[in-house]
Amino acid sequence: MSFQRRKEPVIYVVEPFGGSVRRHMPNLPLVYWDDAAVTRGDGIFESLLVRNGKAANLERHAERFAQSARALDLPEPPLHKWREATELAIADFFAGSEADAGAQAEAKCTWTYTRGRAATGVPTAWVAVQEIPADVVAQRKSGVKVMSTPRLWQVAEELPAKTLNYAATMATLRLARERGFEDVIFTDPKTGQVLEGATSTVVAVKGSKLRTPAGKGILPGTTQAALFEYAAEQGF
Repeated sequence: MSFQRRKEPVIYVVEPFGGSVRRHMPNLPLVYWDDAAVTRGDGIFESLLVRNGKAANLERHAERFAQSARALDLPEPPLHKWREATELAIADFFAGSEADAGAQAEAKCTWTYTRGRAATGVPTAWVAVQEIPADVVAQRKSGVKVMSTPRLWQVAEELPAKTLNYAATMATLRLARERGFEDVIFTDPKTGQVLEGATSTVVAVKGSKLRTPAGKGILPGTTQAALFEYAAEQGF
């Protein structure tokens, strides 16, 4: 089967207590001014790769999403509805396409779940499918130039969540790009130990062994877990 990306994102709103999912036009507002995502960065998200019309590594993302919700004391997300919204959004994104396969069979899917409006207390939840940014596609071929920097803020060990509060990370990325780099690897300010990338997990290969940093405040990587599972099957 072949696919053709569309330019316009596809968005589906998820009713947070297990009800319906519905299509939302991307040129219409979705988040209110008093939503906790805007006022506090209070919410969670997952970014999934779509390949050949399917969300890759879906169950690992769903499991981490549920863990993040519990860590932030958000209502338990109805994962069957998130899966449904994901399938619908992907189908709509590639609808009617009979073009070249390969890179065009890919997209980016994002799950976003916030504590919602102060006025209502009802969470806000949606799934979006959109094109993969051109610079990300280019980096697959050319690699990524990174700088290391101490992570000067603490991540609570008891809060292993992929939260929306990325202000400090984005500020660090802007600084890196001003200096000619494309990404950042954070290190422990006391020991110098490698922790993780700004938006990625660090994996080192030495001979037949794969290693990834483990420690306080490091979010488990879904791609890293899939990679290690596959590598073990191949004798690593």
